[in-house]
Amino acid sequence: MSDNALANSTTSSNAIVTLISRILLTLLFIPAGYGKLTNLAGTAEYFAAKSLPLPTVTAVIVGLVELVGGLAVLFGFQTRYAAILLGLFTLGAAYVGHWAPFESIQFFKNLAIAGGFFVLAQHGAGSLSVDAKLR
Repeated sequence: MSDNALANSTTSSNAIVTLISRILLTLLFIPAGYGKLTNLAGTAEYFAAKSLPLPTVTAVIVGLVELVGGLAVLFGFQTRYAAILLGLFTLGAAYVGHWAPFESIQFFKNLAIAGGFFVLAQHGAGSLSVDAKLR
């Protein structure tokens, strides 16, 4: 295999791995955001029980961050910004949702997901993305 063919093969496999990674990272966020937005009363009730301020407003904001941010990462649109937003959001969710009482598996799972988003923010969406098409 020539050096050029090897480079093209590596680029192609990197693009596929990045696309699969984007899909996997968004599997939680898109349905969760949709669920929150289609059940605002239940979501607001949950947030009120967590003593979050303005539970209905919080429910809308959280639902939109998850749904719109998840879709942006999935399609690779403004990926670096969306990945940073979702990474920070996931760190916040780890603290608010799993710190007290401490739920170690859920807490550390959220930290790992945030890490994945930060790597994506650093690396970018790859060539199979809207971002690549807009360049």
